[in-house]
Amino acid sequence: MVHVAIAGGSGPEVAREVIDALLATNNHELTVLSRAEAPKSTTIPKVSWQVVDYHDKTSLVKTLQGVHTLLSFIQPLSDPNQTAQKNLIDAAITAGVKRFAPSEYGSKETADMPWWSGKASIRSYLAHINAESTVIEYTLFQPGLFLNYLAHPYRTSRHLAPLQTVFDFEHRRAIVVKDHLNAIMTFTSVTDLAAIIALAINSPAKWPLTSGISGNRLTVAQILAIGERVRGRPFTVEEVHLEDLERGELKTSWGLQVVHRAVAGEEEAAVKAMLEQVAVGTLLGCVKGAWESGEEMNRLFPEYEFEDAEGFLRGVWEGKP
Repeated sequence: MVHVAIAGGSGPEVAREVIDALLATNNHELTVLSRAEAPKSTTIPKVSWQVVDYHDKTSLVKTLQGVHTLLSFIQPLSDPNQTAQKNLIDAAITAGVKRFAPSEYGSKETADMPWWSGKASIRSYLAHINAESTVIEYTLFQPGLFLNYLAHPYRTSRHLAPLQTVFDFEHRRAIVVKDHLNAIMTFTSVTDLAAIIALAINSPAKWPLTSGISGNRLTVAQILAIGERVRGRPFTVEEVHLEDLERGELKTSWGLQVVHRAVAGEEEAAVKAMLEQVAVGTLLGCVKGAWESGEEMNRLFPEYEFEDAEGFLRGVWEGKP
């Protein structure tokens, strides 16, 4: 049993899925770190709540005393210059925290995804800290794209909100890059991500720098084929050119419509531009291998059975119009 702290754990999505998985093990002491007081409506049984100021390193060090593992879910978009997460890392080192996982939980690379540029900054920061010796053990949990998003608009987990992607199963349509149907993407359910993180915390094995989690390794062509099988008829597929994407242009008849909570509150035009940027970055990342996760966690936990993409999606879409 170890003391696990979850920074940004007050968020209602991925962090809460991980908290549920850790609670299910009944093995650890859990503390949520949040900028705000715990709302009565989101009180989590068996989890303590600590209000923190990420700009007060002295206070953070005190809060982290006795913590063994620190998981960060601080949203990069809400952390200008990644100051909060860098202060958290510094405080964790001073407090003697043994293990740390930065706010990742997505793609392997972020070069074409400016909304995730903060992740690259934190990766560099951690690499610099450990350049000469291991100052703090850390890993990057990377599950690829959440399989749950292909169920949009239906909710398929307790906390993760539905999110539209370029593979729109609801309307039987997709946006793909011309001549790149063999590009590989990894799709992992958020439940599997949470379960693997819980297993990694329980494991005494040293964490690798990258913890790729590969629930389903699929080509774009395979994703479309699964979609057509579970939805019962062909998809309308729009092809875009790589050159247009490199210029930041998305020449399609439709685009992403759903606003993720991370960009909630933006003006309508800014939101539309942001979602177009997300579609462009997702497609570029697909072609360049950013969504093809490694299999470090699959090898560490070979007995774990991941949710099968087609079976999962058939269960969601069967009987749906």
